[in-house]
Order: sequence, then C-alpha cells, then structure tokens
Amino acid sequence: MKSFTYERPETVEAAAKAITANKNAKFLAGGTNLLDLMKLQIEAPAHIVDIGRLPLNRIEKTPDGGLRIGAMVTNTDLSAHEVIRRDYAILTRALQAGASGQLRNKATTGGNLLQRTRCPYFYDTNQDCNKRNPGSGCSALDGASRNLGVVGISQSCIATHPSDMAVAMRVLDAVVETINAEGVARAIPLEAFYTLPKDTPHIENVLAPDEIITAVRLPKPIGGKHIYKKVRDRSSYAFALVSVAAILHPDKTGRVAMGGVGPQPWRRTSADRLMPQGAKAVIDELLKGHNTTEDNAYKIDLAHRTLAAVLREAA
Repeated sequence: MKSFTYERPETVEAAAKAITANKNAKFLAGGTNLLDLMKLQIEAPAHIVDIGRLPLNRIEKTPDGGLRIGAMVTNTDLSAHEVIRRDYAILTRALQAGASGQLRNKATTGGNLLQRTRCPYFYDTNQDCNKRNPGSGCSALDGASRNLGVVGISQSCIATHPSDMAVAMRVLDAVVETINAEGVARAIPLEAFYTLPKDTPHIENVLAPDEIITAVRLPKPIGGKHIYKKVRDRSSYAFALVSVAAILHPDKTGRVAMGGVGPQPWRRTSADRLMPQGAKAVIDELLKGHNTTEDNAYKIDLAHRTLAAVLREAA
C-alpha cells in the first residue's frame, strides 16, 4: 500500500470540502472495498477523508410515509431494522445474501452502492482494464467471462456491478441524496445514478468529485410479496451469477430487477408490465439486446429459470 495523508472531518460539509482541497483524495466509510483496492494498488489515493463517524447513521420516516436511510447505516443494522423487515423485506433478504456477517457489520449503505466491480481482470494489475486504466483495453473480452455481463455492456467493458443491496433498492425505486462542497443538495433516482460503460467504463455513476452520499430515500411501502433469489457458485460469501429481486402481487402484477447481468442493477419498467405473462416474456424484455460470450451465454437461460422459480414461490 502506498503512503497517504489522512483526516477525519466532523461534518458532512467539511468532508466534501476536504475532498476538493486535496488532489487524488478518496472518502473512506466502512473500508470493506477501498482498503482491499489500496492493498492491491488498484486504488492509490494520496489523501483519505474518513467519514466513518459522520452523523449519517439514522433510519427515519419521511413525511410521505417512506423511509430515509443514512449513508453510514451499516448493512447489518439496515437488514435488522424493524420497519425494513416488515415493509421493505426484499432489502433485508438482499443484504443478508451478500458478503459475510463480519463484512456486513462494517459495510455501509452509501459504500455498498459505490463498491467497484469484482471482475478478475479489474483486480489483476497485469491485465488490461479500461475501468482501472482508461484506454488500456479490456482483457475480459477475449478471456474468461463466465461471471461477467450480458446486457448494458460495451466493447470497452463487460464487468458487472457486485451489489445485492442495490438490486433491491432499484426494484424499490430508491432515491440517492447527496450534497457537495458548496452545500448544494441533490436527489438522484437510483435508475439515473449509475452510468453505462460505453467508452468510459471508469466513470461508474453521476456523482461529482466533491459530492457525498448522505442518505438513500425509499418511497412508501407498496406491499406485495418480496422475494430475493441469488444464484451463485457457493452458498455464502460469493457474488451473484444471476440474482432476481421481485415484488409480486396476488393479481400477478409486480416489479423485477436483476443483478449479475450488467454494469448496474438491471430493471426495465416495460418488463414489469409483462409480469402477468410469465417469466419468459419478462426476461425476454428485461434482457432484450443482450450480448453474450461463449462463457456466459448460460446466463440468459439461468435468468429465465431463476425468475420462473421466483414466480412459483410467490404462487
């Protein structure tokens, strides 16, 4: 790990200003992703702004009947919260499907949304990776791509987003709240938060360099049966090959989002409208325009089968 300077601001505003005042600075929250990347020298920030003790760890009801989740709420606390378990059960199930208990104790809501891909070529500094080193190429295109993306990808990058929580947040229509060094706040729907790789895969979201996530806001509960099904190579501590987050109602209407298939939690509202027609119609629409390799073509059939299993469970 390369040397760096460090500070721990007392306020959100001071944290945002500290990022702008220091060249090549990074926020540190739970550290479950950034520290690993620093050890491998994939990330080499010159300055660390520790936001771990900022007062952003509360879960509060909103005036419209929804919920505001502070960016520093841990995954453990979020998954165990009474209101989350009762009204947003899909979020509890997705969180508990991710990582390990020890990591969930440290991982934060904001950091979970911002975690970087686990593509093996991103982690191997001997390989070309446009996400790690823009313009260098993508070794995954002609390499081992079994775990990589099939939709929303480009000729510059076929990596997938690793978060389980974000898939559940996407099906819940979550909104990300931020503030910058000037004190300007934004509310960004999660559907607009992530960017597709195109020819700039190193740009993964719409945050400005001085912008910090303060909370994630959920709308009022929509009821229905909440199911999160994650298919992976082993039963714990593994990232999704395919995951399905679905909220289903007795009349067979509902919503669905997928993980493990693209560079962001994948949802199309046009596919939601096809829920009464069954799994094949939904997946055909949801993964329309997919682009597979020989290694990961199985994911299309796996997506059909996983959603079919979810629909059977709901019935």
